[in-house]
Amino acid sequence: MAKVEKEDSAQGLLARAFSVLRVLADANGERLRLTDIAARTNQAPATAHRVLQALIQEDMVEQPAQAKTYQLSVGFFAMAASAGNRHSTLRDICRPALLRLSGMLNDTIFLLVRHGFDAVCLDRIDGPFPVRSYTGDIGGKVPLGLGQAGLILLARLHEAEREEIIRFNIPRLRDLGFMDEITVRVRLKECLDLGYALSTGPALYPGTIGLAVPVTDRSGSVVAAISLAAPSERVSPERLPMIVELLKKEAAQIGSQINPFDPALRRPNNFLGQGGRSA
Repeated sequence: MAKVEKEDSAQGLLARAFSVLRVLADANGERLRLTDIAARTNQAPATAHRVLQALIQEDMVEQPAQAKTYQLSVGFFAMAASAGNRHSTLRDICRPALLRLSGMLNDTIFLLVRHGFDAVCLDRIDGPFPVRSYTGDIGGKVPLGLGQAGLILLARLHEAEREEIIRFNIPRLRDLGFMDEITVRVRLKECLDLGYALSTGPALYPGTIGLAVPVTDRSGSVVAAISLAAPSERVSPERLPMIVELLKKEAAQIGSQINPFDPALRRPNNFLGQGGRSA
């Protein structure tokens, strides 16, 4: 009985520690006070303090000198980078294509994959023209259905899986002030009809346009999306077909290299961390 209680206690501590780490990660570099961490993790301040001290001892969290705030440590990011390198096969396969596209088009190119209910930026090659994107830098994420890559990744899923994600993500998209269900479904149909996603209507970042194409393995399953972001004037009606053709060509070459039986390539989201629903 005592052993079971000890195991339950250890599991509870581990869950609280991961809860704190996720809150600090979601802060995007902002230093958080103890009261903020306690509130966001639904822990008592004394409990949150004990967890933070344990994480500091393990070099996962740091508290700058003379400060009353906490942030993820360099040790945490070093460990995360090391773990990510073990499963970088898809990124390694795609990187030459991203470099070619950015070089040929002189625009910023992204590689995104599905992670649970989100699209996550796995790689980014910056062009000479500054642009802003929904996901931001590598590691940034948005709900599936938001942004061109998020749309094309969602559109190319099997219907049952797509419907489940739509039901879960519509409230998230609505809360963010972007799209309602009708708009999402119209955009998804456009993606399926065109074979790519193109930003239309009001944009979060005016003056910027984006488009994305799917990357599928040899079985036809979508594994990633290649996306381009550029100043609006650079994606004219005359230039658009050429851009789409180049992106599709590189996506097809990548797809031919992907073994549909390799789990690290078919389901790259499984190797980015714990999958599942994200807030």
